[in-house]
Formats: sequence, C-alpha cells, structure tokens
Amino acid sequence: MAGSVAEKAPGGFRRVERTTIADQVRIQLIESVRSGRFAPGERIPPERQLCGEFGVARTTLREAIQQLLSLRMLERRGNRLHVVEHFGVVEPADEGKQKQLQDLMEARRIIEISLTELAACRATDQQRAELMGLASEFNTEIDAAEFRELNHRFHAAIGECSGNPLLAELYDRVLQAVFESSAFASLMHGDLDPDEVKEIIQQVADGHHQIACAIRDGDPVVASEAAAIHVADVESQVFEKLV
Repeated sequence: MAGSVAEKAPGGFRRVERTTIADQVRIQLIESVRSGRFAPGERIPPERQLCGEFGVARTTLREAIQQLLSLRMLERRGNRLHVVEHFGVVEPADEGKQKQLQDLMEARRIIEISLTELAACRATDQQRAELMGLASEFNTEIDAAEFRELNHRFHAAIGECSGNPLLAELYDRVLQAVFESSAFASLMHGDLDPDEVKEIIQQVADGHHQIACAIRDGDPVVASEAAAIHVADVESQVFEKLV
C-alpha cells in the first residue's frame, strides 16, 4: 500500500516515507519535467542522487524510471537517462487535421470507457465523494476558462479512481491533446451565442453527473455506458465544428 509524501528534501523533491511507492516517485518526476526543471533533452540526475532526494531504495527508483521509459517521457542514451526531445505519443490536432482529431477521439473513447469501468470498481469512498463534488461544480454560469479547467479536473479524477497510474497518465495525455485542438476550443468560443454555450455546459454537466453517480454506486456497467454516451455527445459536438 502506498505511503504518504513527507516534507521536501534539500534538492527540491519531497522525501518519500517508504520504499514501496514508486508511483509517487514517478509523479514527482513527471511534475519536474512539466514544470521545466528538467528540459527536453536534458540528462536527469544519477540514481544515487535521486535515491537520496526521494529517500527510496534503487529498486523503487528503477521501477518509477521504467514506467517513464514505457510512457516515452525518458529515454536511454548509452547508460544515461534523458528527457525525450519531443513527446510524440500524442500531439494537439491543428486546424484542418480532421483525421488526426478523429484518431484522438477514438483513442479517448476506448480509454475513457474502460477507465470509467475500472473507476467504478476500484475507487475509494473518498475518491467517489470527491468526484461527485467535482460533478456538482458545473453550472451554466461558469466561463469558458473555468469550464475547461473543471472539465480536465473531472476526467483526471476518473483516472485516479481507476487505480492504474500508467493508464491514467496515458488518458491524461490524450485528453490534453483533445482539449488543445482548435475544434474542441471552438465549442466555447467562435460564433456561439450565450444560450448555445450554456446548452453545451448543461449537456456536459448532465453527462458528468451520470458518470459520477455510477462510480459512486460502484456500478461498472452503468458507468461504462454513461461514459460511452458522454464521449459520443462530445464527438458529435466537436465534429460539427469541422463541417
């Protein structure tokens, strides 16, 4: 069982209380890449230094490193580890690249339905309650920026509920690519009038509420069905913008 994260070590990482929580090490390393502490192409510190900063054994660190190698966030150059130059698994779909967006939406559909099913089976009571809380925050008065941020938080929470950190990370990367696409962004901007924006938010809110309730109730069948309907609704809205 994973332990809690303690105070930060002098090198900037938070010390880990136990040596059996590679996922927390992985998360901190990912945060360091995303925050710019480790730039693309940069070599990461040697194992001995990282073990000292995290307060973990080499076996734990190597497990976390292997996960990042599998996600292609790190790569080996000789016997050294470096941040990859380009994160090429998924990229935001640019204007006019309908096929690329279709591929992203297909990937999202496959991952999200399965992930939601896992979440209904594995979420803790606290996670179920937090997900219901996020679903309740959607309302037709929030602006586009708030909607986008809350939308991402809700789906990231489903990933956490799944209990599979690798699958959750892949899901998050696909979501980021979808959310950064011009077609998706245009759902809340462009020539839409306020009533249309409110209708979209309400439809998303309803879908999220149904998903959250199914996960709260621990019903994987209803949860996966609700996720399938939600993704289908989003797809129809997004691709209408490309016509």
